[in-house]
Amino acid sequence: MTKFEVTTLNEFILKSQMNYPQAQGGFSHLLHHVGIAAKIVNREVNKAGLVDILGEVGNTNVQGESQKKLDVFANDHFINAIHNCGEVCAIASEENESFIFFDDEMSRNGKYVFLMDPLDGSSNIDVNVSIGTIFSIYRRISPIGEKATMEDFLQPGTAQIAAGYVLYGSSTMMVYTTGRGVTGFTLDPSIGEFCLSHRRMETPEDGRIYSINEGNYKKFPKGVKKYIKYCQVRDEKSDRPYTSRYIGSLVADFHRNLIKGGIFIYPETESAPLGKLRLLYECNPIAFLAEQAGGKASNGFEPIMKIKPTSLHQRVPFYTGSKKMVELVECLLQEHTNGKTVDLPYKMENQQ
Repeated sequence: MTKFEVTTLNEFILKSQMNYPQAQGGFSHLLHHVGIAAKIVNREVNKAGLVDILGEVGNTNVQGESQKKLDVFANDHFINAIHNCGEVCAIASEENESFIFFDDEMSRNGKYVFLMDPLDGSSNIDVNVSIGTIFSIYRRISPIGEKATMEDFLQPGTAQIAAGYVLYGSSTMMVYTTGRGVTGFTLDPSIGEFCLSHRRMETPEDGRIYSINEGNYKKFPKGVKKYIKYCQVRDEKSDRPYTSRYIGSLVADFHRNLIKGGIFIYPETESAPLGKLRLLYECNPIAFLAEQAGGKASNGFEPIMKIKPTSLHQRVPFYTGSKKMVELVECLLQEHTNGKTVDLPYKMENQQ
């Protein structure tokens, strides 16, 4: 009989800690509490149609977006779980106008700050489509023992020490990186534990899936329009046309493309000239994961993680996924923005 070994999230975290002789267990403790919060939110997501948790609360978040009941539930439970771990001095959420500092002695001595989109894709909640949680962790730069400051959060993505997401779908997965590759865990409901299922996730260098809301086509930059046409034109050598797949949930779209190869595009538009996705809560953590898996993430002109944030809720254009696909979009954007021809990494055969 074949022997199957099951490694839980906590076991994996503790084993990984051995690679850091100076580690004292605080960071491992923090990741453990992220897993606890994810399991609580997963429980509510799975029974959302059976209890009074679907629909809107009746108010809006700082982004001016209508808050769903499950949005608020996820936000509250992640804040409580992260506070209770005692390793975090402050937390920032897409749902809150400003960051929340934890004003107790244990938290003041916390070494980390935590940023999150507690429920990405919440517009899909009422129709039973995959949604997710995105999180990012930084070392604080304010003095330990004092209150956290805004500067703790306005760090470039390159300073992240961990990032990840939880996908609440046909199965629930937690995918994260600490800068040593990307690892995935699937929740086994029979034992209530996240179990190692994807030891080292790598995204294909190229792909055949493009994910974008084509309903906004007329508002897109010329370079993006040209790339979409490139994806649609038949070319046997390049295995085109490509497949268009757009769920409207960043976590779900990115997760599929991470595994199969593809690109996720959320560009600036005429109505949102700075882009729509949030740099700190969505783009930076997803960019960290993309790069650790061998992919790329850009605002069209520079790597996402090199952007120095100027505000908590800063928005940016976002292009991420398979490296070759992102590079081609960058070239087309730069060509049309700068008004001069650039050397494309791939030929645009039969391009209309």
